Amino acid sequence: MSQYTPPLQDMQFVLNELADLHEIAALPGYGEATPDLARAVLEEAGVFASEVIAPLNHSGDIEGVRLEGGAPRMPAGWAQAYARFVEAGWPALSAPEEQGGQNLPGVLAAAVEEMWNSGSVAFGLLSLLSRGAVNVLRHAGSPELQQRYLPRMVSGEWTGTMVLTEPQAGCLSAVRTRATRAADGSYRLHGTKIFITYGDHDLVPNVVHLVLARVEGAPAGTKGISLFAVPKVLVNEDGSLGEHNDVRAVSIERKLGLHATPTCVMAFGDGAGAVGYLVGEENRGLEYMFIMMNSARFAVGLEGIGLAERAYQKARAYARERVQGVEQGGETSAKVAIIRHPDVRRMLLSMKSRIEAMRALAAVMAASMDQAALNQDPEVRDAHQAFVELMMPVAKGWFTETGLDIASMGIQVHGGVGFIEETGAAQYLRDARITTIYEGTTGIQAMDLVGRKIGRDGGRAIGAVIVRMRQVQADLESHAHAELRAIGAQLNKGIGDLEAAVESLVKSWEGGPKPALAGSGPFLELLGIVAAGWQMGRAALAADRLLASDPGSDFLTYKILTCRFYGDHVLSKSAGLRHAIVSGSGATLEFSDAAF
Repeated sequence: MSQYTPPLQDMQFVLNELADLHEIAALPGYGEATPDLARAVLEEAGVFASEVIAPLNHSGDIEGVRLEGGAPRMPAGWAQAYARFVEAGWPALSAPEEQGGQNLPGVLAAAVEEMWNSGSVAFGLLSLLSRGAVNVLRHAGSPELQQRYLPRMVSGEWTGTMVLTEPQAGCLSAVRTRATRAADGSYRLHGTKIFITYGDHDLVPNVVHLVLARVEGAPAGTKGISLFAVPKVLVNEDGSLGEHNDVRAVSIERKLGLHATPTCVMAFGDGAGAVGYLVGEENRGLEYMFIMMNSARFAVGLEGIGLAERAYQKARAYARERVQGVEQGGETSAKVAIIRHPDVRRMLLSMKSRIEAMRALAAVMAASMDQAALNQDPEVRDAHQAFVELMMPVAKGWFTETGLDIASMGIQVHGGVGFIEETGAAQYLRDARITTIYEGTTGIQAMDLVGRKIGRDGGRAIGAVIVRMRQVQADLESHAHAELRAIGAQLNKGIGDLEAAVESLVKSWEGGPKPALAGSGPFLELLGIVAAGWQMGRAALAADRLLASDPGSDFLTYKILTCRFYGDHVLSKSAGLRHAIVSGSGATLEFSDAAF
Protein backbone atom coordinates (compact mmCIF):
# COMPACT_ATOMS: atom_id res chain seq x y z
CA MET A 1 0.00 0.00 0.00
CA SER A 2 1.31 3.44 -0.93
CA GLN A 3 1.81 6.11 1.73
CA TYR A 4 -0.64 9.02 1.92
CA THR A 5 1.12 12.39 1.74
CA PRO A 6 -1.13 15.29 2.77
CA PRO A 7 -1.12 18.06 0.12
CA LEU A 8 -0.24 20.72 2.69
CA GLN A 9 1.36 23.22 0.34
CA ASP A 10 -1.69 23.36 -1.90
CA MET A 11 -4.03 23.55 1.08
CA GLN A 12 -2.11 26.51 2.54
CA PHE A 13 -2.06 28.23 -0.87
CA VAL A 14 -5.83 27.80 -1.20
CA LEU A 15 -6.55 29.02 2.33
CA ASN A 16 -4.38 32.12 2.07
CA GLU A 17 -4.80 33.12 -1.58
CA LEU A 18 -8.32 31.97 -2.53
CA ALA A 19 -10.32 31.54 0.69
CA ASP A 20 -8.92 34.80 2.13
CA LEU A 21 -8.09 33.40 5.56
CA HIS A 22 -7.08 36.89 6.74
CA GLU A 23 -10.69 38.03 6.23
CA ILE A 24 -12.01 35.01 8.13
CA ALA A 25 -9.64 35.83 11.00
CA ALA A 26 -11.31 39.24 11.25
CA LEU A 27 -14.69 37.66 12.04
CA PRO A 28 -15.85 37.61 15.68
CA GLY A 29 -14.20 34.80 17.62
CA TYR A 30 -11.75 33.81 14.87
CA GLY A 31 -8.92 36.18 15.73
CA GLU A 32 -6.50 33.35 16.42
CA ALA A 33 -6.96 31.82 12.94
CA THR A 34 -3.69 33.20 11.58
CA PRO A 35 -1.74 31.58 8.73
CA ASP A 36 0.77 30.30 11.28
CA LEU A 37 -1.94 28.61 13.34
CA ALA A 38 -3.55 27.19 10.21
CA ARG A 39 -0.21 25.78 9.11
CA ALA A 40 0.34 24.16 12.50
CA VAL A 41 -3.15 22.62 12.53
CA LEU A 42 -2.80 21.30 8.99
CA GLU A 43 0.61 19.81 9.71
CA GLU A 44 -0.60 18.03 12.85
CA ALA A 45 -3.73 16.79 11.09
CA GLY A 46 -1.60 15.59 8.19
CA VAL A 47 0.58 13.55 10.51
CA PHE A 48 -2.47 11.99 12.16
CA ALA A 49 -4.15 11.24 8.83
CA SER A 50 -1.05 9.68 7.26
CA GLU A 51 0.37 7.84 10.27
CA VAL A 52 -2.71 6.81 12.27
CA ILE A 53 -5.76 6.73 9.98
CA ALA A 54 -4.37 5.81 6.56
CA PRO A 55 -2.67 2.56 7.67
CA LEU A 56 -6.11 1.27 8.79
CA ASN A 57 -7.82 1.87 5.47
CA HIS A 58 -6.86 -1.30 3.61
CA SER A 59 -6.84 -3.61 6.62
CA GLY A 60 -10.23 -2.29 7.71
CA ASP A 61 -11.61 -2.90 4.23
CA ILE A 62 -10.35 -6.50 4.27
CA GLU A 63 -11.47 -7.34 7.80
CA GLY A 64 -14.72 -5.38 7.79
CA VAL A 65 -17.23 -5.05 10.62
CA ARG A 66 -18.77 -8.16 12.18
CA LEU A 67 -21.80 -8.70 14.42
CA GLU A 68 -20.95 -10.62 17.58
CA GLY A 69 -23.65 -11.33 20.18
CA GLY A 70 -25.83 -8.62 18.68
CA ALA A 71 -23.08 -5.99 18.85
CA PRO A 72 -20.99 -4.69 15.92
CA ARG A 73 -17.23 -5.15 16.31
CA MET A 74 -14.89 -2.78 14.50
CA PRO A 75 -11.73 -3.99 12.71
CA ALA A 76 -8.43 -4.33 14.55
CA GLY A 77 -6.77 -1.04 15.46
CA TRP A 78 -9.83 1.18 15.01
CA ALA A 79 -10.67 1.54 18.70
CA GLN A 80 -7.11 2.62 19.51
CA ALA A 81 -7.05 5.07 16.59
CA TYR A 82 -10.38 6.62 17.55
CA ALA A 83 -9.27 6.96 21.19
CA ARG A 84 -6.21 8.89 20.00
CA PHE A 85 -8.47 10.97 17.71
CA VAL A 86 -10.60 12.02 20.68
CA GLU A 87 -7.62 12.53 22.98
CA ALA A 88 -6.04 14.90 20.45
CA GLY A 89 -9.24 16.98 20.37
CA TRP A 90 -9.95 16.59 16.66
CA PRO A 91 -13.76 16.10 16.96
CA ALA A 92 -14.07 19.50 18.68
CA LEU A 93 -12.03 21.47 16.14
CA SER A 94 -14.76 23.83 14.88
CA ALA A 95 -17.29 23.56 17.75
CA PRO A 96 -17.98 26.67 19.88
CA GLU A 97 -15.85 27.16 22.98
CA GLU A 98 -18.87 27.28 25.26
CA GLN A 99 -19.66 23.69 24.26
CA GLY A 100 -16.12 22.46 24.71
CA GLY A 101 -14.92 23.13 21.18
CA GLN A 102 -11.85 24.90 19.82
CA ASN A 103 -13.88 27.43 17.79
CA LEU A 104 -11.69 27.32 14.67
CA PRO A 105 -13.16 28.46 11.34
CA GLY A 106 -15.08 26.03 9.18
CA VAL A 107 -12.78 26.75 6.24
CA LEU A 108 -9.82 25.35 8.18
CA ALA A 109 -11.88 22.42 9.47
CA ALA A 110 -12.86 21.57 5.88
CA ALA A 111 -9.22 21.18 4.86
CA VAL A 112 -8.62 18.94 7.86
CA GLU A 113 -11.70 16.90 7.01
CA GLU A 114 -10.40 16.30 3.50
CA MET A 115 -7.34 14.66 5.06
CA TRP A 116 -9.47 12.39 7.27
CA ASN A 117 -11.27 11.25 4.12
CA SER A 118 -8.04 10.66 2.26
CA GLY A 119 -6.75 8.64 5.18
CA SER A 120 -9.95 6.57 5.33
CA VAL A 121 -13.38 7.82 4.39
CA ALA A 122 -14.83 4.99 6.50
CA PHE A 123 -13.10 6.52 9.54
CA GLY A 124 -14.04 10.08 8.63
CA LEU A 125 -17.75 9.23 8.41
CA LEU A 126 -18.03 8.83 12.19
CA SER A 127 -17.11 12.42 13.02
CA LEU A 128 -19.13 13.69 10.02
CA LEU A 129 -22.35 12.22 11.39
CA SER A 130 -21.64 13.20 14.98
CA ARG A 131 -20.92 16.78 13.96
CA GLY A 132 -24.24 16.91 12.11
CA ALA A 133 -26.12 15.59 15.14
CA VAL A 134 -24.39 18.18 17.32
CA ASN A 135 -25.51 20.96 14.96
CA VAL A 136 -29.13 19.83 15.17
CA LEU A 137 -29.11 19.73 18.96
CA ARG A 138 -27.37 23.11 19.10
CA HIS A 139 -30.05 24.74 16.95
CA ALA A 140 -33.20 22.86 17.96
CA GLY A 141 -32.55 20.92 21.16
CA SER A 142 -33.87 22.01 24.54
CA PRO A 143 -31.41 23.28 27.16
CA GLU A 144 -31.87 19.99 28.99
CA LEU A 145 -30.96 17.94 25.91
CA GLN A 146 -27.99 20.16 25.17
CA GLN A 147 -26.70 19.89 28.72
CA ARG A 148 -27.15 16.12 28.79
CA TYR A 149 -25.62 15.21 25.45
CA LEU A 150 -23.63 18.00 23.76
CA PRO A 151 -20.44 18.09 25.85
CA ARG A 152 -19.69 14.41 25.32
CA MET A 153 -20.77 14.48 21.68
CA VAL A 154 -18.63 17.53 20.93
CA SER A 155 -15.59 15.88 22.53
CA GLY A 156 -16.20 12.65 20.61
CA GLU A 157 -16.66 10.62 23.80
CA TRP A 158 -20.14 9.78 22.46
CA THR A 159 -21.17 9.77 18.79
CA GLY A 160 -24.36 10.60 16.90
CA THR A 161 -26.33 9.31 13.94
CA MET A 162 -28.95 10.37 11.43
CA VAL A 163 -31.82 7.83 11.41
CA LEU A 164 -34.21 8.37 8.50
CA THR A 165 -34.68 5.47 6.10
CA GLU A 166 -37.13 2.60 6.56
CA PRO A 167 -37.53 -0.63 4.54
CA GLN A 168 -40.80 0.47 2.94
CA ALA A 169 -40.07 4.20 2.77
CA GLY A 170 -38.72 5.34 -0.57
CA CYS A 171 -39.42 8.88 0.60
CA LEU A 172 -39.62 10.47 4.02
CA SER A 173 -43.37 11.03 3.77
CA ALA A 174 -43.81 7.24 4.15
CA VAL A 175 -42.09 7.03 7.56
CA ARG A 176 -43.98 4.63 9.86
CA THR A 177 -41.86 4.57 13.01
CA ARG A 178 -44.27 5.64 15.72
CA ALA A 179 -43.72 7.62 18.90
CA THR A 180 -46.05 7.40 21.88
CA ARG A 181 -46.12 10.04 24.59
CA ALA A 182 -45.08 8.82 28.05
CA ALA A 183 -46.18 10.18 31.41
CA ASP A 184 -42.72 11.56 32.20
CA GLY A 185 -42.66 13.79 29.12
CA SER A 186 -40.50 11.46 27.05
CA TYR A 187 -41.70 9.25 24.18
CA ARG A 188 -41.56 5.53 23.35
CA LEU A 189 -40.49 4.68 19.81
CA HIS A 190 -41.30 1.55 17.82
CA GLY A 191 -39.99 0.89 14.30
CA THR A 192 -37.22 -0.39 12.07
CA LYS A 193 -34.65 1.76 10.26
CA ILE A 194 -32.16 0.72 7.58
CA PHE A 195 -28.89 2.08 6.14
CA ILE A 196 -27.89 3.67 9.47
CA THR A 197 -24.21 4.56 9.22
CA TYR A 198 -22.37 3.90 12.49
CA GLY A 199 -25.72 2.88 13.96
CA ASP A 200 -23.85 0.87 16.57
CA HIS A 201 -20.18 0.15 17.25
CA ASP A 202 -17.69 -0.53 20.01
CA LEU A 203 -15.63 2.64 19.71
CA VAL A 204 -17.62 4.58 22.33
CA PRO A 205 -19.97 3.65 25.19
CA ASN A 206 -22.98 5.61 23.90
CA VAL A 207 -24.53 6.55 20.56
CA VAL A 208 -27.19 9.28 20.34
CA HIS A 209 -29.61 8.58 17.49
CA LEU A 210 -31.62 11.39 15.91
CA VAL A 211 -34.71 9.51 14.74
CA LEU A 212 -37.60 10.58 12.53
CA ALA A 213 -40.93 9.20 13.74
CA ARG A 214 -44.65 10.01 13.89
CA VAL A 215 -46.43 10.93 17.08
CA GLU A 216 -49.87 9.36 17.39
CA GLY A 217 -52.46 11.57 15.71
CA ALA A 218 -49.91 13.48 13.63
CA PRO A 219 -50.88 14.73 10.13
CA ALA A 220 -50.11 12.49 7.17
CA GLY A 221 -47.07 13.01 4.97
CA THR A 222 -44.00 15.06 5.79
CA LYS A 223 -46.03 17.53 7.89
CA GLY A 224 -46.50 14.88 10.56
CA ILE A 225 -42.88 13.88 11.16
CA SER A 226 -41.12 14.65 14.43
CA LEU A 227 -37.50 14.28 15.50
CA PHE A 228 -36.30 12.48 18.62
CA ALA A 229 -33.00 12.00 20.41
CA VAL A 230 -32.78 8.30 21.27
CA PRO A 231 -29.65 7.24 23.18
CA LYS A 232 -28.25 3.75 22.92
CA VAL A 233 -27.71 3.87 26.71
CA LEU A 234 -29.93 5.97 28.96
CA VAL A 235 -28.25 8.75 30.92
CA ASN A 236 -28.87 9.19 34.63
CA GLU A 237 -29.54 12.56 36.28
CA ASP A 238 -25.93 12.78 37.44
CA GLY A 239 -24.66 12.24 33.89
CA SER A 240 -23.58 8.64 34.39
CA LEU A 241 -24.68 5.88 32.04
CA GLY A 242 -27.67 3.82 33.11
CA GLU A 243 -29.66 1.04 31.48
CA HIS A 244 -29.40 -0.01 27.85
CA ASN A 245 -32.25 1.53 25.87
CA ASP A 246 -34.68 -0.59 23.85
CA VAL A 247 -32.68 -0.16 20.65
CA ARG A 248 -30.33 -2.60 18.92
CA ALA A 249 -28.51 -3.37 15.70
CA VAL A 250 -30.33 -6.24 13.98
CA SER A 251 -27.76 -6.74 11.24
CA ILE A 252 -24.95 -5.07 9.31
CA GLU A 253 -25.53 -4.27 5.65
CA ARG A 254 -23.25 -6.00 3.13
CA LYS A 255 -21.98 -3.20 0.90
CA LEU A 256 -19.91 -2.65 -2.24
CA GLY A 257 -17.49 -0.46 -0.28
CA LEU A 258 -16.96 1.16 3.11
CA HIS A 259 -16.53 -2.28 4.63
CA ALA A 260 -15.07 -0.82 7.82
CA THR A 261 -18.17 1.31 8.41
CA PRO A 262 -20.98 -0.36 10.40
CA THR A 263 -24.08 0.37 8.32
CA CYS A 264 -26.83 -1.13 10.43
CA VAL A 265 -30.43 -2.21 10.37
CA MET A 266 -31.70 -0.77 13.65
CA ALA A 267 -34.70 -1.94 15.68
CA PHE A 268 -36.32 0.60 18.00
CA GLY A 269 -38.76 -0.75 20.54
CA ASP A 270 -38.68 -4.55 20.45
CA GLY A 271 -40.12 -4.41 23.97
CA ALA A 272 -41.72 -1.55 25.86
CA GLY A 273 -40.31 0.98 23.41
CA ALA A 274 -37.13 2.94 22.92
CA VAL A 275 -37.02 5.99 25.17
CA GLY A 276 -36.75 9.13 23.07
CA TYR A 277 -36.77 12.85 23.76
CA LEU A 278 -38.47 15.31 21.44
CA VAL A 279 -36.12 17.67 19.60
CA GLY A 280 -37.81 21.03 19.16
CA GLU A 281 -41.54 20.84 18.47
CA GLU A 282 -43.75 18.02 17.26
CA ASN A 283 -44.29 17.75 13.49
CA ARG A 284 -41.22 19.87 12.63
CA GLY A 285 -38.77 16.97 12.48
CA LEU A 286 -37.99 17.22 8.80
CA GLU A 287 -37.17 20.90 9.16
CA TYR A 288 -34.69 20.09 11.94
CA MET A 289 -33.21 17.12 10.14
CA PHE A 290 -32.37 19.31 7.17
CA ILE A 291 -29.93 21.17 9.45
CA MET A 292 -27.97 17.93 9.58
CA MET A 293 -28.56 16.99 5.95
CA ASN A 294 -27.34 20.35 4.59
CA SER A 295 -24.07 20.16 6.51
CA ALA A 296 -23.74 16.52 5.46
CA ARG A 297 -24.07 17.42 1.78
CA PHE A 298 -20.97 19.58 1.91
CA ALA A 299 -19.14 17.01 4.02
CA VAL A 300 -19.89 14.28 1.50
CA GLY A 301 -18.49 16.53 -1.21
CA LEU A 302 -15.27 16.65 0.81
CA GLU A 303 -15.32 12.86 0.79
CA GLY A 304 -15.23 13.00 -2.99
CA ILE A 305 -12.16 15.25 -2.89
CA GLY A 306 -10.39 13.16 -0.25
CA LEU A 307 -10.96 9.91 -2.11
CA ALA A 308 -9.85 11.50 -5.38
CA GLU A 309 -6.61 12.73 -3.80
CA ARG A 310 -5.81 9.29 -2.40
CA ALA A 311 -6.60 7.58 -5.72
CA TYR A 312 -4.39 10.11 -7.54
CA GLN A 313 -1.47 9.63 -5.17
CA LYS A 314 -1.66 5.87 -5.54
CA ALA A 315 -1.81 6.09 -9.35
CA ARG A 316 1.07 8.57 -9.41
CA ALA A 317 3.23 6.32 -7.22
CA TYR A 318 2.52 3.33 -9.44
CA ALA A 319 3.25 5.31 -12.61
CA ARG A 320 6.64 6.32 -11.22
CA GLU A 321 7.55 2.76 -10.27
CA ARG A 322 6.10 0.65 -13.10
CA VAL A 323 8.63 0.19 -15.91
CA GLN A 324 7.05 -0.75 -19.22
CA GLY A 325 7.80 0.12 -22.83
CA VAL A 326 10.16 2.65 -24.34
CA GLU A 327 9.57 6.37 -24.44
CA GLN A 328 8.06 7.39 -27.76
CA GLY A 329 10.46 9.82 -29.41
CA GLY A 330 13.10 9.08 -26.78
CA GLU A 331 16.80 8.87 -27.53
CA THR A 332 17.32 5.31 -26.28
CA SER A 333 15.56 1.97 -26.45
CA ALA A 334 15.69 1.56 -22.66
CA LYS A 335 12.41 0.81 -20.95
CA VAL A 336 10.97 3.65 -18.88
CA ALA A 337 8.48 4.17 -16.08
CA ILE A 338 4.99 4.55 -17.49
CA ILE A 339 4.79 8.13 -16.22
CA ARG A 340 6.90 8.95 -19.31
CA HIS A 341 4.09 7.84 -21.62
CA PRO A 342 1.95 10.76 -22.89
CA ASP A 343 -1.47 9.25 -22.20
CA VAL A 344 -0.54 8.28 -18.65
CA ARG A 345 0.65 11.84 -18.08
CA ARG A 346 -2.65 13.12 -19.48
CA MET A 347 -4.61 10.96 -17.05
CA LEU A 348 -2.52 12.00 -14.08
CA LEU A 349 -2.87 15.68 -14.98
CA SER A 350 -6.61 15.24 -15.45
CA MET A 351 -6.78 13.82 -11.94
CA LYS A 352 -4.49 16.44 -10.40
CA SER A 353 -6.08 19.49 -12.04
CA ARG A 354 -9.63 18.51 -11.10
CA ILE A 355 -8.65 17.75 -7.50
CA GLU A 356 -7.01 21.15 -7.13
CA ALA A 357 -10.01 22.83 -8.75
CA MET A 358 -12.45 21.09 -6.38
CA ARG A 359 -10.28 21.85 -3.36
CA ALA A 360 -10.23 25.54 -4.30
CA LEU A 361 -13.99 25.76 -4.82
CA ALA A 362 -14.67 23.85 -1.58
CA ALA A 363 -12.46 26.23 0.40
CA VAL A 364 -14.16 29.29 -1.07
CA MET A 365 -17.54 27.79 -0.19
CA ALA A 366 -16.42 27.00 3.36
CA ALA A 367 -15.14 30.56 3.77
CA SER A 368 -18.52 31.86 2.61
CA MET A 369 -20.20 29.67 5.24
CA ASP A 370 -18.06 31.32 7.89
CA GLN A 371 -18.90 34.76 6.51
CA ALA A 372 -22.62 33.96 6.29
CA ALA A 373 -22.61 32.92 9.94
CA LEU A 374 -20.52 35.67 11.51
CA ASN A 375 -20.08 38.74 9.32
CA GLN A 376 -21.52 41.81 11.03
CA ASP A 377 -22.98 43.27 7.81
CA PRO A 378 -26.40 41.72 7.00
CA GLU A 379 -26.01 42.35 3.26
CA VAL A 380 -22.62 40.61 3.22
CA ARG A 381 -24.05 37.69 5.19
CA ASP A 382 -26.95 37.36 2.76
CA ALA A 383 -24.68 37.47 -0.28
CA HIS A 384 -22.44 34.73 1.09
CA GLN A 385 -25.44 32.62 2.09
CA ALA A 386 -26.91 32.93 -1.42
CA PHE A 387 -23.60 31.78 -2.91
CA VAL A 388 -23.43 28.78 -0.54
CA GLU A 389 -27.00 27.74 -1.30
CA LEU A 390 -26.40 28.01 -5.04
CA MET A 391 -23.20 25.98 -4.96
CA MET A 392 -24.22 23.32 -2.43
CA PRO A 393 -25.68 20.94 -5.05
CA VAL A 394 -22.41 21.30 -6.97
CA ALA A 395 -20.39 20.41 -3.89
CA LYS A 396 -22.48 17.33 -3.23
CA GLY A 397 -23.12 16.30 -6.83
CA TRP A 398 -20.17 17.40 -8.97
CA PHE A 399 -17.45 16.82 -6.37
CA THR A 400 -18.58 13.25 -5.79
CA GLU A 401 -19.16 12.42 -9.47
CA THR A 402 -15.71 13.81 -10.24
CA GLY A 403 -14.18 11.91 -7.33
CA LEU A 404 -15.76 8.71 -8.62
CA ASP A 405 -14.37 9.32 -12.11
CA ILE A 406 -10.91 10.07 -10.72
CA ALA A 407 -10.96 6.85 -8.68
CA SER A 408 -11.88 4.96 -11.85
CA MET A 409 -9.13 6.70 -13.80
CA GLY A 410 -6.68 5.66 -11.07
CA ILE A 411 -7.45 2.02 -11.87
CA GLN A 412 -6.89 2.76 -15.56
CA VAL A 413 -3.42 4.13 -14.80
CA HIS A 414 -2.61 0.84 -13.04
CA GLY A 415 -3.84 -1.22 -15.96
CA GLY A 416 -4.80 -4.81 -15.22
CA VAL A 417 -3.31 -4.88 -11.74
CA GLY A 418 -5.64 -2.04 -10.74
CA PHE A 419 -8.52 -4.49 -11.11
CA ILE A 420 -6.92 -6.79 -8.53
CA GLU A 421 -7.97 -6.04 -4.95
CA GLU A 422 -4.49 -6.59 -3.51
CA THR A 423 -3.28 -3.53 -5.39
CA GLY A 424 -5.60 -1.32 -3.33
CA ALA A 425 -6.68 0.96 -6.19
CA ALA A 426 -10.10 -0.67 -6.48
CA GLN A 427 -11.06 0.18 -2.92
CA TYR A 428 -11.16 3.90 -3.69
CA LEU A 429 -13.59 3.26 -6.54
CA ARG A 430 -15.79 1.02 -4.38
CA ASP A 431 -15.78 3.49 -1.49
CA ALA A 432 -16.46 6.46 -3.79
CA ARG A 433 -19.50 4.84 -5.40
CA ILE A 434 -21.83 5.60 -2.49
CA THR A 435 -20.86 9.28 -2.27
CA THR A 436 -22.92 10.13 -5.36
CA ILE A 437 -25.95 8.43 -3.79
CA TYR A 438 -26.32 9.14 -0.08
CA GLU A 439 -27.47 12.51 1.25
CA GLY A 440 -29.38 12.88 -2.01
CA THR A 441 -28.39 11.39 -5.37
CA THR A 442 -26.76 13.50 -8.05
CA GLY A 443 -30.12 13.67 -9.83
CA ILE A 444 -31.75 15.09 -6.71
CA GLN A 445 -28.97 17.67 -6.38
CA ALA A 446 -29.39 18.65 -10.03
CA MET A 447 -33.15 19.05 -9.61
CA ASP A 448 -32.58 21.21 -6.54
CA LEU A 449 -30.08 23.35 -8.44
CA VAL A 450 -32.24 23.94 -11.50
CA GLY A 451 -35.60 24.03 -9.73
CA ARG A 452 -34.94 26.02 -6.57
CA LYS A 453 -31.75 27.89 -7.42
CA ILE A 454 -32.25 28.74 -11.12
CA GLY A 455 -35.89 28.36 -12.17
CA ARG A 456 -37.69 29.80 -9.16
CA ASP A 457 -34.96 32.37 -8.58
CA GLY A 458 -35.06 33.54 -12.18
CA GLY A 459 -31.27 33.23 -12.37
CA ARG A 460 -30.58 36.13 -10.00
CA ALA A 461 -28.21 34.35 -7.62
CA ILE A 462 -26.15 32.77 -10.38
CA GLY A 463 -26.12 36.08 -12.25
CA ALA A 464 -24.33 37.69 -9.29
CA VAL A 465 -21.73 34.90 -9.34
CA ILE A 466 -21.21 35.25 -13.09
CA VAL A 467 -20.36 38.93 -12.58
CA ARG A 468 -17.55 37.84 -10.23
CA MET A 469 -16.41 35.25 -12.75
CA ARG A 470 -16.27 37.85 -15.51
CA GLN A 471 -13.94 40.07 -13.47
CA VAL A 472 -11.44 37.23 -13.07
CA GLN A 473 -11.75 36.38 -16.75
CA ALA A 474 -11.04 40.00 -17.70
CA ASP A 475 -7.98 40.10 -15.44
CA LEU A 476 -6.68 36.93 -17.06
CA GLU A 477 -7.26 37.98 -20.66
CA SER A 478 -5.55 41.35 -20.14
CA HIS A 479 -2.53 39.79 -18.41
CA ALA A 480 1.01 40.04 -19.79
CA HIS A 481 1.61 36.31 -19.19
CA ALA A 482 0.60 34.23 -22.22
CA GLU A 483 -0.37 31.22 -20.10
CA LEU A 484 -2.79 33.36 -18.10
CA ARG A 485 -4.30 34.85 -21.23
CA ALA A 486 -4.90 31.34 -22.55
CA ILE A 487 -6.64 30.38 -19.28
CA GLY A 488 -8.74 33.53 -19.56
CA ALA A 489 -9.79 32.66 -23.10
CA GLN A 490 -11.03 29.24 -22.04
CA LEU A 491 -12.78 30.71 -19.00
CA ASN A 492 -14.47 33.25 -21.27
CA LYS A 493 -15.90 30.43 -23.39
CA GLY A 494 -16.99 28.51 -20.32
CA ILE A 495 -18.77 31.49 -18.79
CA GLY A 496 -20.47 32.17 -22.12
CA ASP A 497 -21.73 28.59 -22.26
CA LEU A 498 -22.94 28.90 -18.67
CA GLU A 499 -24.80 32.15 -19.42
CA ALA A 500 -26.49 30.58 -22.45
CA ALA A 501 -27.53 27.55 -20.40
CA VAL A 502 -28.95 29.71 -17.58
CA GLU A 503 -30.93 31.82 -20.05
CA SER A 504 -32.33 28.68 -21.66
CA LEU A 505 -33.29 27.09 -18.34
CA VAL A 506 -35.00 30.24 -17.01
CA LYS A 507 -37.09 30.55 -20.17
CA SER A 508 -37.87 26.85 -20.17
CA TRP A 509 -38.91 26.91 -16.52
CA GLU A 510 -41.54 29.54 -17.21
CA GLY A 511 -43.36 27.07 -19.48
CA GLY A 512 -43.19 24.15 -17.05
CA PRO A 513 -40.48 22.31 -15.15
CA LYS A 514 -40.03 19.14 -17.20
CA PRO A 515 -37.81 20.41 -20.06
CA ALA A 516 -35.61 22.34 -17.67
CA LEU A 517 -35.24 19.38 -15.32
CA ALA A 518 -34.36 17.14 -18.27
CA GLY A 519 -31.20 19.22 -18.63
CA SER A 520 -30.48 19.51 -14.92
CA GLY A 521 -27.78 16.83 -14.80
CA PRO A 522 -25.65 18.39 -17.55
CA PHE A 523 -26.22 21.81 -16.00
CA LEU A 524 -24.90 20.70 -12.61
CA GLU A 525 -21.76 19.44 -14.33
CA LEU A 526 -21.45 22.63 -16.36
CA LEU A 527 -21.73 24.86 -13.31
CA GLY A 528 -19.22 22.73 -11.42
CA ILE A 529 -16.68 22.83 -14.26
CA VAL A 530 -17.00 26.59 -14.82
CA ALA A 531 -17.13 27.57 -11.13
CA ALA A 532 -14.03 25.47 -10.43
CA GLY A 533 -12.42 26.97 -13.55
CA TRP A 534 -13.12 30.42 -12.11
CA GLN A 535 -11.19 29.43 -8.99
CA MET A 536 -8.36 27.97 -11.08
CA GLY A 537 -8.19 31.31 -12.87
CA ARG A 538 -7.87 33.06 -9.51
CA ALA A 539 -5.21 30.52 -8.53
CA ALA A 540 -3.21 31.26 -11.67
CA LEU A 541 -3.36 35.01 -10.99
CA ALA A 542 -2.23 34.49 -7.39
CA ALA A 543 0.59 32.14 -8.38
CA ASP A 544 1.87 34.61 -10.97
CA ARG A 545 1.82 37.41 -8.41
CA LEU A 546 3.70 35.31 -5.84
CA LEU A 547 6.28 34.26 -8.41
CA ALA A 548 7.52 37.84 -8.52
CA SER A 549 8.98 37.41 -5.04
CA ASP A 550 9.75 33.69 -5.36
CA PRO A 551 10.76 33.15 -9.01
CA GLY A 552 12.31 29.74 -8.36
CA SER A 553 9.17 28.15 -6.89
CA ASP A 554 8.33 24.90 -8.65
CA PHE A 555 4.99 24.79 -6.83
CA LEU A 556 3.88 28.17 -8.23
CA THR A 557 5.18 27.42 -11.72
CA TYR A 558 3.38 24.09 -11.85
CA LYS A 559 0.24 25.65 -10.37
CA ILE A 560 -0.04 27.91 -13.42
CA LEU A 561 0.58 24.99 -15.77
CA THR A 562 -2.02 22.89 -13.95
CA CYS A 563 -4.54 25.71 -14.28
CA ARG A 564 -3.76 25.89 -18.00
CA PHE A 565 -4.30 22.14 -18.34
CA TYR A 566 -7.66 22.47 -16.55
CA GLY A 567 -8.69 25.19 -18.98
CA ASP A 568 -7.68 23.21 -22.07
CA HIS A 569 -8.93 19.78 -21.00
CA VAL A 570 -11.79 20.37 -18.54
CA LEU A 571 -13.26 23.82 -19.19
CA SER A 572 -13.31 22.98 -22.89
CA LYS A 573 -16.13 20.50 -22.18
CA SER A 574 -18.53 23.36 -21.48
CA ALA A 575 -19.67 23.72 -25.09
CA GLY A 576 -20.93 20.15 -25.30
CA LEU A 577 -22.77 20.49 -22.00
CA ARG A 578 -24.35 23.77 -23.11
CA HIS A 579 -25.60 22.07 -26.27
CA ALA A 580 -27.07 19.21 -24.25
CA ILE A 581 -28.95 21.72 -22.08
CA VAL A 582 -30.06 24.23 -24.71
CA SER A 583 -30.74 21.94 -27.65
CA GLY A 584 -30.76 18.37 -26.49
CA SER A 585 -32.48 18.10 -23.11
CA GLY A 586 -35.98 18.05 -24.56
CA ALA A 587 -35.19 14.93 -26.55
CA THR A 588 -35.39 12.86 -23.37
CA LEU A 589 -39.08 13.70 -23.11
CA GLU A 590 -39.92 12.43 -26.60
CA PHE A 591 -39.50 8.75 -25.73
CA SER A 592 -42.37 6.64 -24.44
CA ASP A 593 -41.73 4.40 -21.46
CA ALA A 594 -41.66 1.40 -23.78
CA ALA A 595 -38.64 2.83 -25.62
CA PHE A 596 -36.30 2.29 -22.69
